[in-house]
Amino acid sequence: MSKTIIIGKKSDIPIGKSISVDIEGKKVAVFNVGGKYYAIGDECTHAGASLSEGSCEGEVVTCPWHGAKFSLTNGAALEAPAFEGVATYRIVLNGDDVAVEV
Repeated sequence: MSKTIIIGKKSDIPIGKSISVDIEGKKVAVFNVGGKYYAIGDECTHAGASLSEGSCEGEVVTCPWHGAKFSLTNGAALEAPAFEGVATYRIVLNGDDVAVEV
């Protein structure tokens, strides 16, 4: 059964920025892309880098260590050296609160 965890306020994640949060032992990267929020697993499946520290272009994040690319919409690995995708999580907005469903 899933539950929704509030991770902060919209102002905590300005447009074009991302944060890393720990939700019940899971590292989750939360991105604000043009006012739309995405949540994915925060560890690159290639070498474990924090994806929240990567750069975003549209709905794609690039790992800061070796350049692997991941989809923010479905977590798929889009470019080597990563071949395995990351988990995705549903974002729930309630007023100014940003929550992640796990």
